[in-house]
Amino acid sequence: MSEFNSDVTSDDKLWAALGYPIALVAIIVLLMDEKKARPFIKFHAVQSLAANVAFFIVSVVLSTVTLGFGGICVPLLWFVFLYWAYKAYQGEYVEIPVVTNFIKKQGWA
Repeated sequence: MSEFNSDVTSDDKLWAALGYPIALVAIIVLLMDEKKARPFIKFHAVQSLAANVAFFIVSVVLSTVTLGFGGICVPLLWFVFLYWAYKAYQGEYVEIPVVTNFIKKQGWA
């Protein structure tokens, strides 16, 4: 799902990219009517929030199951969010396994 959309502005790309590593930005985007009205920004904001929640749950479970040793790989997994942010900044729709299908089935994006 890496279609390039020509009506996506550089402002759209920036807001979409910042939502992945900084979940608070995605929340702010969804509270701003003019940003939420832009499909590219809304898609990435909802997807980044869902991915951040899933990441948090997985990291807590992993750390609990491995008695804290699973937490070592959490900072490494954060680089995946930076990759998704990079793809969003390039103007692409990022396909995250499970998360993208989930938010689409819920009608959030």
